[in-house]
Amino acid sequence: MEKVINESIQGCSTSLIGHNNNIKKLYIESYGCQMNFSDSEIVASILRKEGFNTTSKLKEADLVLVNTCSIRDKAEQTIRKRLEKFNSIKQINPKMKVGVLGCMAERLKSKLLDEEKIVDLVVGPDAYKDLPNLVSQLDAGNSAVNVLLSKVETYADIDPERLNTNGVTAFVSITRGCDNMCTFCVVPFTRGRERSRNPISIIKEINDLWEKGYKEITLLGQNVDSYLWYGGGLKKDYSKASSIQKASALRFSDLLELCAKEQPKMRFRFSTSNPQDMSIDVIKNMAKYDNICNHIHLPVQSGSDDILKAMNRQHTREEYLNLVKDIKKHLPNCTISHDMICGFPNESEKDHQDTLDLMENIKYSFGYMFTYSERPGTAAARKLKDNIPVSVKKRRLSEVIELQQRHSSERNKEFFGQVTEVLIEKTSKKSDFEWAGRNPQNMMVVFPKKYFKPGDLVQVKINDYTSATLKGVAIGYSKNN
Repeated sequence: MEKVINESIQGCSTSLIGHNNNIKKLYIESYGCQMNFSDSEIVASILRKEGFNTTSKLKEADLVLVNTCSIRDKAEQTIRKRLEKFNSIKQINPKMKVGVLGCMAERLKSKLLDEEKIVDLVVGPDAYKDLPNLVSQLDAGNSAVNVLLSKVETYADIDPERLNTNGVTAFVSITRGCDNMCTFCVVPFTRGRERSRNPISIIKEINDLWEKGYKEITLLGQNVDSYLWYGGGLKKDYSKASSIQKASALRFSDLLELCAKEQPKMRFRFSTSNPQDMSIDVIKNMAKYDNICNHIHLPVQSGSDDILKAMNRQHTREEYLNLVKDIKKHLPNCTISHDMICGFPNESEKDHQDTLDLMENIKYSFGYMFTYSERPGTAAARKLKDNIPVSVKKRRLSEVIELQQRHSSERNKEFFGQVTEVLIEKTSKKSDFEWAGRNPQNMMVVFPKKYFKPGDLVQVKINDYTSATLKGVAIGYSKNN
């Protein structure tokens, strides 16, 4: 996947797995963050037990579900066009039902269901366990909705249906929701407050995946570094926990170490981190265990203290730079990636230059960059005027992307002539004669196939590169294979 993207939805996936004993057809599309893709696997698992096969053929589906993203207006508009497409197919197949899942479902429930009447089913991120009941309402000829938010981790006991799996890598959700209340973000409103998953269930899922042949896990959450298990409940209620609960509490650094020790031959990644919550213990454990990959996705959003304050980011530019210094001190080979927003309300040219200067200081390996998109209901939408002209937003975004592409090339050049360990994931998109996989630094590497296969860990010598990809030749298996 391209490491530098410009105001686009970060993914769309259609499920492909079927079960011969089921007769109804389920079609799922997922948009947005990795959490949505993970949630779609949970939904497929729940509906499998209700008699649904998953299918890649839209026109044969009895139930069509779209797992949605509300983080940017362009994402919502793309999803609306898909809903229009589905409704045109419903004219041919009136038995088909269309449902919306995820963040957009929670935010626009009344509009989608009652006003525009373009969906039959609306289900929020914490209500997927209610799908059997909701589907029964559809079968009875009614529309159905549940967007209630939970105060506990909702899906810890569900074995996700791995959709479009490569059989090598998988996501494991460890937290849900967010307490940070960044002024531009809808997540706290659509996914609720932070709550963490029982570590026993996390380890069980990881062990099951290892038995099934998976070689790499990404621990997933809106803010993984806020992971806190003290017996259940919201993170904000930790102060009310008993002394026994506090004494045995697990934080993210503890969970990361637990995973690394439990499956020493499995590679581990995590996403997403928030700078104010990342502890030095996490960084030290990354350095301690070879099977924890050396990459940190560390969203900053802006290089200006004034804009960071307006965003309620809860960290300053200096604090962020000091964190990066700590990472480089303990993990000199660690790559760092970012999220950046251009054109936030009241962003001046100096603020924009501060962002470019921060990027020059750090030289990120890659990033995800966007123009500011006002989200209804957020503090920024209520209190700040979206006063940066579109042309200025686009120009600033173009400058940020151009700089990041240069930095990505510089960072990839550092691998030239080096040998790096690669986990083979799939055939390269550009050539059937090449494998593609990622190294510990999360860089995509392509190389001639030879006799290797997906799931192999191989040593690859890098002899070429672009801003997004490393190219090389495999010289043998890794000692960790």
